[in-house]
Amino acid sequence: MNPLKRLASQTAVYGVSSVIGRFLNYLLVPLFTYTFAPAEYGVISEFYAYMGFLAVLLVFGLETGYFRFREGDGSTPEQVYSTALRFVVVANGAFFLAALLLRQPIADLLRHNAHPEYIWWVGAILAMDSVGAVAFARLRAEQQAVRFAAVKVCEIGVNIGVNLFFIVLCRRAFEADPESALGVLWHPAVGVGYIFLANLAGSAVKLLLLTPQLRGVLDGFDGALFGRLIRYSLPMVIIGFAGIINEMLDRAALKYLLPYDLKTNMAQLGIYSACYKLSILMSLFIQAFRYAGEPFFFAYARQTDARETYARVLNYFVIFCVLIFLAVTLYIDVFKYFIGAPYRVGLEVVPVLLLANLLLGVYVNLSIWYKLTDSTLMGAWVSLAGAAVTVALLLWWVPLFGYMGAAWATLVCYAAMVLLSWALGQRYYPVPYDLRRALGYVALGLVLYGADRQLVARTHMNALAAGTLCMTVFLGLVLWLDGRGLLRRVRSAE
Repeated sequence: MNPLKRLASQTAVYGVSSVIGRFLNYLLVPLFTYTFAPAEYGVISEFYAYMGFLAVLLVFGLETGYFRFREGDGSTPEQVYSTALRFVVVANGAFFLAALLLRQPIADLLRHNAHPEYIWWVGAILAMDSVGAVAFARLRAEQQAVRFAAVKVCEIGVNIGVNLFFIVLCRRAFEADPESALGVLWHPAVGVGYIFLANLAGSAVKLLLLTPQLRGVLDGFDGALFGRLIRYSLPMVIIGFAGIINEMLDRAALKYLLPYDLKTNMAQLGIYSACYKLSILMSLFIQAFRYAGEPFFFAYARQTDARETYARVLNYFVIFCVLIFLAVTLYIDVFKYFIGAPYRVGLEVVPVLLLANLLLGVYVNLSIWYKLTDSTLMGAWVSLAGAAVTVALLLWWVPLFGYMGAAWATLVCYAAMVLLSWALGQRYYPVPYDLRRALGYVALGLVLYGADRQLVARTHMNALAAGTLCMTVFLGLVLWLDGRGLLRRVRSAE
C-alpha cells in the first residue's frame, strides 16, 4: 500500500476511536459546566493538569523506547516488551502505594484537605493508565488499530456511563428523595469527585480488556537490554515533561498566579479550562496522528523517499489543521453552547489556543529528526527551551492579563519550539519541507478568520452565512492548489 495511504488509514482508525470516544466524552462538558459552578469545575481542571505531568513521568518514555528497540537491536520484540512492561508495573505499584499512604499530607499541601480520597483515586487512575500505555504501544507497533480503537471506546463508554449514572440519575434521585435506592448513592460532599470515580471505573475496564497484552509481565526481564532501553527513553521523559509544562502548566498555575482570592482564582481556572475544551477537535486530530505517525515514521525511515514523504505529510497535516481552526472559529456561535453560560466570558481564548495547538501539531511532525537519529537528549533541550518560555511568560503575563495571558504564553511557546526544532532538524536530518506552502495555508486561515469577523461586524451579515462563505473559499483554494496533486498520487499508487 502507498505509505501515505497507509498512514492516512491508520490515522483514520485511531482518529475514529479518538474522535467518537473523546467526542462522546466531550459531550460531558455541558453536563459538568451546566451542573457545577466554575470554581468546582476548576478543581477538576487542576487535578487533571497534575495528572498530565505524572502520566509522563510514570511511563518513563518507554513507549517510544519500545518502538525504537523492537525494530532491530539484537533483541526480539517480545524481550523488549516484557522488559519495559515489568518495570512499569513495579514502578507504578510503588507509586500507588505512596499515594494511598500519603493521601492526607498531599491533600493538605494542595489545599484540598477536605478530600484526601481524591489523592488515592487519582493515584489509582495514573497507575492503571501507565501500565495500559505500554500495552497500547504494543497494539500500535503490531498495527492492531481496530483492537486499540475498540478498547479505547469501551474505556470512554464506561467513563461516560458512570458519570451519567451518578451526576444525572443519582443526583436527581437524591433531590427528589434522599432515601431512595439511587438517592442514597449521591453524596453532595463528594461533588466533582464523582468525575474521578467515573475515570477510575473506565481505567479499570480498560486494563481488564488489555489482559492479553499484559501477559508479557510474566516473561523474562533482560537487565542489559533495560539499561539500553532506559538510557534511550529517559530523555523522552524530559521531552514529555517539558511538553506537559507547555500544554498544562497554565491550568496548574492559574490557581496560584491570578491576583484574586482563592475562590475567584478557581472560578477563573474553571472558565479558562472549559473554553480550552472548544479546541478539542484540533487536539483529537493531533492525538490520532501521533498514534499512527510515530510507528509509521520509524518503520518508513529506511525507504529511499522517506524524507520527501515526511515533507508531504506535513503539508497535508497543516491543511487539515487549518480546516479545523476555521471550522471552530467560524462557527463559534454554535460551539459556545457546549459550555454553560457562566463560562462563555472566556471565548476570546479559543482562536489563540486553536492556533497554539496547530503549532504543536507542526512540532510533532518536525520532531522526527531527533527520534530517527537517536538524538533524544537534544530533543529534550528543545522541549526544555519551550518550557522555559512557558514558565517565564506565565509568571509575567498571567498577573497582568489573567487567563488570556496564559493562552498567549502557550502560543508563543509552541512557535518558539517549531522554529528551534526546524532549524536543528535541517542540520541533523534535513527534510525538504515546503515552508512557503505550509505558512501560506496558516496565513490564509488567519486572513479568512479576520474577514469573517469583519463581515459580521461591518456588514451585519449573519454569522453562520459569513462563516460558510469563508469556509467555502478555503476549501476551494485547497482543491485548486493541492487537491489535484493528491488525487494523482492516489491514482498512481493503485
